[in-house]
Amino acid sequence: MKTIQETGVAAVAAKRRQAKLTTEEKNNILMSAAQSLRNNVQMILDANKKDITNAKESGIKPSLIDRLTLDDGRIEGMADGLEQVAKLPDPIGEVINMKTLPNGLTVGQKRVPMGVIGIIYEARPNVTSDAFGLCLKAGSAVILRGGKEAINSNTTVVNLFRDVISSMGYDSNFVQLIEDTSRETATAMMRMNGYIDVLIPRGGAGLIRSVIQNATVPVIETGVGNCHVYVDESADIDKAVAIIVNAKAQRPSVCNAAETLLVHKNIAPEFLPKAAAALREKNVELRCDDVAAKYVGECIPATESDWATEFLDYILAVKVVNDLDEALEHIALYSTGHSEAIVSENYTNCQRFLNEVDSAAVYVNASTRFTDGNEFGFGAEIGISTQKLHARGPMGLKELTTTKYIIYGNGQIRK
Repeated sequence: MKTIQETGVAAVAAKRRQAKLTTEEKNNILMSAAQSLRNNVQMILDANKKDITNAKESGIKPSLIDRLTLDDGRIEGMADGLEQVAKLPDPIGEVINMKTLPNGLTVGQKRVPMGVIGIIYEARPNVTSDAFGLCLKAGSAVILRGGKEAINSNTTVVNLFRDVISSMGYDSNFVQLIEDTSRETATAMMRMNGYIDVLIPRGGAGLIRSVIQNATVPVIETGVGNCHVYVDESADIDKAVAIIVNAKAQRPSVCNAAETLLVHKNIAPEFLPKAAAALREKNVELRCDDVAAKYVGECIPATESDWATEFLDYILAVKVVNDLDEALEHIALYSTGHSEAIVSENYTNCQRFLNEVDSAAVYVNASTRFTDGNEFGFGAEIGISTQKLHARGPMGLKELTTTKYIIYGNGQIRK
């Protein structure tokens, strides 16, 4: 097992070789990696079964085990994701903003690889495949550090990728996995200055907070999703019910699932009983303020902490508000800046919501579950950036690159 420093040294060497790959070479690696996943489904499932058994013995809640679980369909989705990335335009080498100055210098920007990207994530082995594919196409070596819950799955998948890369005559250190899942190695990775050019955490609030507080390398903050759906007084009720059920219950363990439902007081008497019934069919626990409780029936009284919680589970906080202004104030106070939605037939209110909500993705009459690189047409994604510098929203290929200035002269000197 490599030390952290040995991993960093290998990544720095690999990034120089990787930056020279042509688009065709990168695409060939990705297509071969996708085929390797398909050829080794049973091996991956066997490794994943060990992880699931260990997770259940550790008492991990079912919604998080869902994140950990692989099956034939999810492995096929991983392979499809790699093929989709291969089909995307290669951003590396793109020249933008080229112009000629009065002194004759021609100045432009060229899109180039980040270099070495570090990714710390939790119990989602599909992230291993997504991260590898995107970083490879973006021209950067990647150091992966997954959670202990998925170590067997992650190790198996990364070894398959490394075997593919080496069999094609390239440096297998284009992708590396830190197999020591102790907290000490995570902290050490956050301080790999000189080796890692940017670190991307992907996981729950605790992981994100730890990285922000401890990292000395540049960080792109992603992931925490305290997402809201606001049902306006003019909403189509059937549409609103379908949207909140999908946003909450379609896959509650992911960051773009809704955590709070805000309902205008004028539509609450008709909407909430229908919504509550539909949500209960999906086994969603409702935590309501006093007004919402009158229309919902059986529920748990909401506490102040519920409004600020990313449940990642079959739990939904519900609040009745007096008007759009109160909904906007609530979102501004508790949102993590991920995804918010309004359900409304009022054009003016929809535009106000779009303009005034300060989140990475803001929806009108659609589920928050669409905040995803693949759903947005970017191919696989590395995560959802909730910060405002460099990247915001789903992070696809271009967001994993940087630029440098290129200048053409003809003997100019500065006076």
